[in-house]
Amino acid sequence: MTVVLKVGGASTAGVADAVAALRSQGVCVVHGAGPQITEEMERRGLEVRFVGGRRVTTPEALEVVRQSLTSVNEAVCAAIGADSLPLDGDEIGLLAEPTPELGLVGTAVPSSPPAVRAALAAGLVPVVTPLAVAASHDGKAIVARPTDPAAAGGGGGPLNVNADEAAAALAVGLGAEKLLFLTDVPGVFHDGELLAEIRAADAEALLALGSFEGGIVPKLLAAVRAAKHGLVAEIGETAVLA
Repeated sequence: MTVVLKVGGASTAGVADAVAALRSQGVCVVHGAGPQITEEMERRGLEVRFVGGRRVTTPEALEVVRQSLTSVNEAVCAAIGADSLPLDGDEIGLLAEPTPELGLVGTAVPSSPPAVRAALAAGLVPVVTPLAVAASHDGKAIVARPTDPAAAGGGGGPLNVNADEAAAALAVGLGAEKLLFLTDVPGVFHDGELLAEIRAADAEALLALGSFEGGIVPKLLAAVRAAKHGLVAEIGETAVLA
């Protein structure tokens, strides 16, 4: 049994306990670094802009993204301990469809990187950064293009991917049983009430109406995607059901 655990980049609090509670199963951790990226971009005088909850990423911004993710990855691995294995998504074959209108950004697609499978088989905890390589469709197959650091958009170079999307894509690609979101809020609230569960169709309808805002939106979208593929998806205390 495999569980994908998405943790935020703001703090590593609770990560060690969450992983320890799941160690009887295979655990793959995916993390972001949103606050650190924004802070460093502002320090460098780079424009911080989001479209639909996703960060517009120039080549200069991508450098900040990678550095920030590396720093958070080190912190998460330190919290987990010796069994953790740091992995950069773009170096292990995490795949994404380019979204060139946002710059060096991609939409994660289901993938099952051999490095992650090998780590899980060895009893390790892979800790993955949400960077990806561009993918193209060859019939039904998704084939990673050769990495070209100078490439832009769809040219095959590294792409910035939303960490919630990346976690869902990995969970689906790995055939995981569960996708869990470790958050700083108890779960999904609607009309001031904490929901014990929500159906994927109902979540999509409420999202379309703009009933949710902020960081819960990409988490809910990712959980809906996972639930539709048959996974158990939980955001805090809220279960997202197919």
